[in-house]
Amino acid sequence: MTTSAYQKLEAKFRRQMAIEQASSILHWDAATMMPAGSSEGRGEQLSVLAVLAHETLTGSETADLLDEAEEATFELDDWQAANLKEMRRQWLHANAVPSELVEKMAKASNDCEIQWRQARAASDFSAVKDQMQRVLDLTIESGKAKAEAFNKSVYDALLDQYEPDGSVATIEALFSDLQSWLPKLIGDAIEKQESQPAPLPLDGDFSIENQKSLGEALMNTVGFDFNKGRLDVSAHPFCGGVPDDVRITTRYSEDDFTSALMGVLHETGHAMYEANLPSEWRYQPVGSSRGMSVHESQSLLVEMQVCRGENFLSYLAPKAKEVFHGKGNGWTGENLSQLYTKVERGFIRVEADEATYPAHVILRFELEKAMIEGDLTLSELPTAWNDRMEQLLGVTPPNDGLGCLQDIHWYSGAWGYFPTYTLGAMTAAQLFGAAKTQKAEIPSALRNGDFAPLMTWLKENVHSKASSQSSDEIVKQATGSSLTTEVFKKHLIDRYLA
Repeated sequence: MTTSAYQKLEAKFRRQMAIEQASSILHWDAATMMPAGSSEGRGEQLSVLAVLAHETLTGSETADLLDEAEEATFELDDWQAANLKEMRRQWLHANAVPSELVEKMAKASNDCEIQWRQARAASDFSAVKDQMQRVLDLTIESGKAKAEAFNKSVYDALLDQYEPDGSVATIEALFSDLQSWLPKLIGDAIEKQESQPAPLPLDGDFSIENQKSLGEALMNTVGFDFNKGRLDVSAHPFCGGVPDDVRITTRYSEDDFTSALMGVLHETGHAMYEANLPSEWRYQPVGSSRGMSVHESQSLLVEMQVCRGENFLSYLAPKAKEVFHGKGNGWTGENLSQLYTKVERGFIRVEADEATYPAHVILRFELEKAMIEGDLTLSELPTAWNDRMEQLLGVTPPNDGLGCLQDIHWYSGAWGYFPTYTLGAMTAAQLFGAAKTQKAEIPSALRNGDFAPLMTWLKENVHSKASSQSSDEIVKQATGSSLTTEVFKKHLIDRYLA
């Protein structure tokens, strides 16, 4: 039997994805367990793997196979046709950029990320500025090449890596609506809180050991499989690894367990999406997650929609009291709800409440777009960041650690990623609303710590789709409409003002 062009492409992409999965585990190790003195060697390893993955897809042979397979799409089923479409998109991204640039970018990003960890600890942007400039220059060079290949703007081409077919025009329309509406909501929510009795303090033993114990117990509750994953510590919480070996990280403070716990639940949402992707398409583009707005919707649905909601918190309160040996009257679902829905004009995005969170994302979207387009220099970044924080949230970071150094994304080479956080928040609200409508038992199940009805719905309507459809098609089929701001806005009004 003659091997078809499509079958040859499947073999190529299987190899490429296996290489990328190996890189993912090495990245996780670098962020969690790797000795500090090993960074140079790790940078070399990651750059070699990046070039190998890149060269697996590029070249005239892959282009010829794609052309041949696209002429015979009538031979393919729906999933194979969708896979071929994703192959072409990934090939365009890879073929637009020469291997030399891929290697330079991998090395520069690794060096910058290592230096960022030191600069962040010292709250000193100047300590990483030169390395970041190198990453930015290479990002722009890569973005220009991809912009030409996709016939898009540079920012849209970079965005496509994280949000396929996303556009500045769509994002700006959604964000403009939110930005004009959020300040009043935030002000009204804070005013309402101040008119009510303050939440009671929580007393207990918030040791890291106890926090990890509760975090792992709740991961089990959500459905996380510890035979195929683990929980560790890193400077910036993330979900890494691969679908069959999902690696979650968080960071702890013994003064307050609330942030780390929600961080764990947030990353568990990511992990459940990865683990539930269709195993039969594990090493093919169509079997991957459908962009970061859908990915972020899964983490924010678990953390914000569910785990900060009254149903889940009524389940959590006695569990947390037991683990932390809690005393006093604060260990109730109602009190935890007050703590977890407190609206505050803070500095840190990953610790922000869901009402102020979009402002943090809008700021980053505006600044990274300006840097990519040459309208903002790195020397101007700290001041521009602080000025925009004052305008959007009414606070000014006292140092770079609480300002432009707080996120890892730009320093590790992830430009065009930030908008997906708020796109994800809106998607989460829309999906959760539809899930509760279609499965009326979900709220009562969550009150009993039963995530099965919700996870079954998500697996059927989101996880199992992988990249066989666009993010808009997934949302539309699951909820009945394309993504809008309206459901998200109603959710915020109901939770914080009703």
